Amino acid sequence: MLSSGGMPSSHAATVTALAMAIALQDGTGGPAFAIAVVLACVVMYDATGVRQHAGRQAELLNQIVCELPPEHPVASIRPLRDSLGHTPLQVLAGASLGCLVAFLMRRST
Repeated sequence: MLSSGGMPSSHAATVTALAMAIALQDGTGGPAFAIAVVLACVVMYDATGVRQHAGRQAELLNQIVCELPPEHPVASIRPLRDSLGHTPLQVLAGASLGCLVAFLMRRST
């Protein structure tokens, strides 16, 4: 929940659970549900798009730095984190988990 990348996407699960909980509680016609859906779309787009590409760039930069000679000033820096984003499957799994959790939480009350 506190780190980036991996299966399933905890960020997708969180925002999907929020939207689903609002839908189950108040229905899909209100502004709270609309806001939650827009938030979920932005978060999931960011996870599969921007963050995924940033992770690929970090991986490539780490590879370039590893090939530098040891005396180069940049050769000794700490590698960049390259597991930043999610694949579409990881986001889909997180969204499914979020729906399930919201449904189970609603059912238990």
